[in-house]
Amino acid sequence: MPADPQQRRAARHAQAGPDGAPAPRKTPITTDRITDAALQVIATEGYEALTIRRVATLLDTGPSSLYAHIVNKDDLDDLIMGRLYAEIVLPEPDPATWREQLREVYGQIRDQYLKYPGVARAAMAMVPTHLETLRVGEGLLALALAGGIEPRAAAWAVDALMLYVGAYTLERSLVQQRRQNHGDEWVLSHDELVGRMRGLPEDRFPHTRAHAAELAAGSGHDRFDFALDLVIGNLGK
Repeated sequence: MPADPQQRRAARHAQAGPDGAPAPRKTPITTDRITDAALQVIATEGYEALTIRRVATLLDTGPSSLYAHIVNKDDLDDLIMGRLYAEIVLPEPDPATWREQLREVYGQIRDQYLKYPGVARAAMAMVPTHLETLRVGEGLLALALAGGIEPRAAAWAVDALMLYVGAYTLERSLVQQRRQNHGDEWVLSHDELVGRMRGLPEDRFPHTRAHAAELAAGSGHDRFDFALDLVIGNLGK
């Protein structure tokens, strides 16, 4: 096993198998355990709480023990995203149903992000190098190409939709965080929002007042699905 963490990272990108030697009596620190602990921090405290020191504390060790296996916080982000993307199931590209397949895969990614509040920050701030992350990118591109989309348009659409998934889930996590830290008074209810928009000066906000209900409409993932349909539904037209 390479001793240098940079070499370890290169080895992870060159092969899909896990690293690590046979476990001694004491459970060793491994990249898998580090990733498990990092996801536990995010799930319970949010991505903003994630630090090398916080993960080390959870594993009952010191930060130096982690640096024997990872390079830095960016490397940890790479491991986290690789773990999440390993759960994504990619369909065999079907030219007849490629749009529905794209929607389904992006829905899986959305749900993975929502399990770990704020984890989209990790995805949006890094260049993906983990093989599982790259596997999903390859699969999404294959689905778009199966629809006969010109390669550059397919690549840009896949990237744009990934950015939207990140922004959507990050917004959801921020709302959740505000509710937890400040109470519901920081987040307006649907009726309060409509009421405020309808109470705006009519001479300056005629459209907002007239269409307040539409501006505040939507529940669950309605708006998410709408945005995906705007892009995917118009690809190839």
